Amino acid sequence: MDVADLGLPVDVPSTALFTDQYELTMLQAALKAGTAERRSVFEVFTRRLPEGRRYGVVAGTGRVLDAVENFRFDADVLAFLRERAVVDEATLAWLAAYRFSGDVWGYPEGEVYFPGSPIMRVEGTFAECVLLETVILSVLNHDSAIAAAASRMSSAARGRPLIEMGARRTHELAAVASARAAYVGGFSSTSDLAAGFRYNIPTVGTSAHAFTLLHDRERDAFQAQVASLGRGTTLLVDTYDVAEAVRTAVEIAGPELGAVRIDSGDLLLMAHRVRHQLDELGATDTKIIVTSDLDEYAIASLAASPVDAYGVGTQLVTGSGHPTCSMVYKLVARAGSTDPKAPLLPVAKKSGGGKTSIGGRKWAARRLDAYGVAEAEVVGTGAVPPELLDRRLLVDLVKGGEVVAREPLDAARDRHRAALAGLPLSAAQLSKGEPVLPTEYVHGRSGS
Repeated sequence: MDVADLGLPVDVPSTALFTDQYELTMLQAALKAGTAERRSVFEVFTRRLPEGRRYGVVAGTGRVLDAVENFRFDADVLAFLRERAVVDEATLAWLAAYRFSGDVWGYPEGEVYFPGSPIMRVEGTFAECVLLETVILSVLNHDSAIAAAASRMSSAARGRPLIEMGARRTHELAAVASARAAYVGGFSSTSDLAAGFRYNIPTVGTSAHAFTLLHDRERDAFQAQVASLGRGTTLLVDTYDVAEAVRTAVEIAGPELGAVRIDSGDLLLMAHRVRHQLDELGATDTKIIVTSDLDEYAIASLAASPVDAYGVGTQLVTGSGHPTCSMVYKLVARAGSTDPKAPLLPVAKKSGGGKTSIGGRKWAARRLDAYGVAEAEVVGTGAVPPELLDRRLLVDLVKGGEVVAREPLDAARDRHRAALAGLPLSAAQLSKGEPVLPTEYVHGRSGS
């Protein structure tokens, strides 16, 4: 059972200080100006995909819901803000009672997105929405970057299992989030036990070179591991001489040996040699797992090799060169007064430098061609065209401050697989190119 995403009892600390100071100083100024209670709409989107990427992957939605739900200013947090004189007493009093009471819509986790896609829409008063900017972007930018890298690696692996092994290459808490995002993007397991405990992701792991080096002989190490973990274990065979290690491994474990792992050298050449040797020794069912600084390109280069699974660490948890998605959180519409019934007015940033935005409360839909394959990401304001009503992408996540969209992590993983299947085949290409779908804008009234 997926404890966190199903909302079962979990010890989650307050997320109130996972924010930038200017969120609170804006709040103070708005409270004094009498504009803090104006109804507002904020949207999360990115203006471009990382270079060479054909699509993005929405990940971290479940973690965002946890963050919003636990955004609380308790006594210790308020005391810290008071001591630093971050905001005045009137603002502190407002924060003490803070509970997000608005609505959140978004692309469901695992869905793909493109430049301009309104990935998440947050509505409520300016005061309650502006405070959530940093924590929402922090989660979505990180997790979506990892999921996008994972998705590309999964496509390159062509159905072979992928193991997330990056915990030692990133911050200890980022490692847990990375394992979660990787699972959404198509990885099958993780070496990180905290991720297994927190999100019920399958965990794997047997031994490292240190275990072999601990023993007087490689044979002694293999015998100890097989005696402890059984013949189905995975033996690491590249500490000394690979061919000798494979021979010894099969002698000790027999043809029931689960797998051998290769962590260095020419992986393509070694995989072929080891497969041939295993088959000659009668271990035809023994799998070959390769590790060693893999990325999607290295995985693709091994497509024709007899590799059965891949373990990926550094390149995964760093987004394979793109550790963020450059998502932003922008005010796109707001009321002209504090009257809850006042109509929304579109607002947009007009400065140059490629940082303009499009005003208005937006919807999104994915148009299909005659063969049922996606052909465009349609983003608009006002009424949704009738032919796109059943293709809308945003779903309810929070209503009136209450989370309404928790789901098992496997649901997001399955959704991503389905979303990829609905894209043109060129989405899986690793060569540089434009987004696989164009974004089309339909302008109308911003809505009330």
